[in-house]
Amino acid sequence: MTPAASPAAAVPTRRRFLKIASTLSASIAAILVGVPTLRAFISPVLKAPKKKDWIKVGQADAIDIETPVKVDFVEAVNDGWIETRALRSVWLYTDDGEKFTAFSGVCTHLGCSFGLDKERNVFLCPCHRGVFDIKTGAVLSGPPPRALDPLPVRVVDGNVEVMLKQFRSGIAERVEV
Repeated sequence: MTPAASPAAAVPTRRRFLKIASTLSASIAAILVGVPTLRAFISPVLKAPKKKDWIKVGQADAIDIETPVKVDFVEAVNDGWIETRALRSVWLYTDDGEKFTAFSGVCTHLGCSFGLDKERNVFLCPCHRGVFDIKTGAVLSGPPPRALDPLPVRVVDGNVEVMLKQFRSGIAERVEV
């Protein structure tokens, strides 16, 4: 016959029960906090880069010839879990109604919006009096470090489309953000 196990060994002690219960609850708490935290750090790496979309800015035959036209539109901007809307603008110019030039609506000096000076037929930034050529975007005077930022343009089925890009302000090189 085998010796019978002592009754004290078969019954778990209070200390052993509390040790198991606290280990289990601490493990559950660590998982509940750790998984979302780990996901927050890893998710930007796993996200596919945002695809640049073409934005319809108007009918080709409705855009004035030899006069720059400002087109405003709203863009959805995602920052983490927050989605906001931002007002963006581009300037379109055409000599013949078929080939278009588009410039970002942001001055290359400090990122201010600029406007058209109809008397002088130039773009004028009111922040620091930067002056740009309406056809090429070249700096004519003032502190801007480079010409206006050109944007890709295409005409599809009579619609002018622009690919919006943003560039760093205040530097001579054109660096996309």
